[in-house]
Amino acid sequence: MSAAATTDGVDFVVKRDDWRQCRFIPAAVESELQPGQVLFRVDRFAFTSNNVSYALAGDMLGYWRFFPAAEGWGRLPVMGFGDVIRSNHPAVPEGERVFGFFPMSTHLVVQADRVSPQQFVDASPHRGEFAPVYRQYARVSADPLYEARHEDRYMLLWGLFLTSFLVDDLIAENGFFGAQSFVLASASSKTAIALAFLLSERSRGRVIGLTSARNLSFVDGLKCYDQAVAYDDLKALPAAAPVVIVDMSGDGEVVSALHHHFADNVRYSCTVGATHWESSRPGSGLPGAPPTFFFAPAQLQKRIQEWGPDELRERLGAAWLRFRESTDEWLHIARGYGQAAVERAYRDTLEGRSKPNEGHVVSLWEREDEATAG
Repeated sequence: MSAAATTDGVDFVVKRDDWRQCRFIPAAVESELQPGQVLFRVDRFAFTSNNVSYALAGDMLGYWRFFPAAEGWGRLPVMGFGDVIRSNHPAVPEGERVFGFFPMSTHLVVQADRVSPQQFVDASPHRGEFAPVYRQYARVSADPLYEARHEDRYMLLWGLFLTSFLVDDLIAENGFFGAQSFVLASASSKTAIALAFLLSERSRGRVIGLTSARNLSFVDGLKCYDQAVAYDDLKALPAAAPVVIVDMSGDGEVVSALHHHFADNVRYSCTVGATHWESSRPGSGLPGAPPTFFFAPAQLQKRIQEWGPDELRERLGAAWLRFRESTDEWLHIARGYGQAAVERAYRDTLEGRSKPNEGHVVSLWEREDEATAG
């Protein structure tokens, strides 16, 4: 610890080889910043099954390296809001509020770089290898989509909606792969719901939600799915027409069963998440198009180059507002404050106990204010 650091902060850390082991540890908070550095107070953040997927892909895609931790432990990235409480960058004032990736911590120091009226990026050496989308902090004062009363929905849904938007875009770009139906596994996940919403708007085929028996009635009640099917009943789906499979479950048995059922009619198959994180991964040599991992930053960069950032922002924003409005019908925000609430949200999500119509928004700070945000 440096002489200019205190131990007033807290980090939530996870054992990288056993995610059920987690703990809170004291964290140093720098009182003297280097030139260009900014200190955030992490206000609150969302926790969803998408964050569990970050743990699953932590080594493969580097998520564990976003925010360093002690050997064998990791800090999961989460999307949330932070406030600048100390700044050593002339263009980033104290008191500014931003949205972006934070650790599950009370504080974060970043090296502000590429500062514009809309955003800046963290140029800290340990994050330099990652795509800008993972290092950006949007300045809410310049974000046309920001509304304080919708902060909870924004941090819960924006990141996964962006992923779903890009999956939908890739499917459309490829002529929907000639498919007549789209099967979404782990259909109750918020990423799947967002994708189902976008696909249903296009009306280019039936959108089928594959889910557990426990969540079947919830998925069936959503307007974005044409049909809800339990995992055990997937063999009852008509298999004679071309199909696209988008898997949010990460369950190799489910993916294998779908490929064997639809066989050569699987025209495109991708994995986006891992709600069933303890399940085996899909085997090789499956019938139909081979399962691939969807890497959102690649499609995002492609569209930035082809459309330009302004057109991309316009298309994304319009779609986001339509989707956000639709969530009023089913999404309940579950707020929690303090260490116990953070650990409860983490464990409930990890063990699959969270309700599909619920969204966890938590903070490591003990408080009960801002009750009007949603």
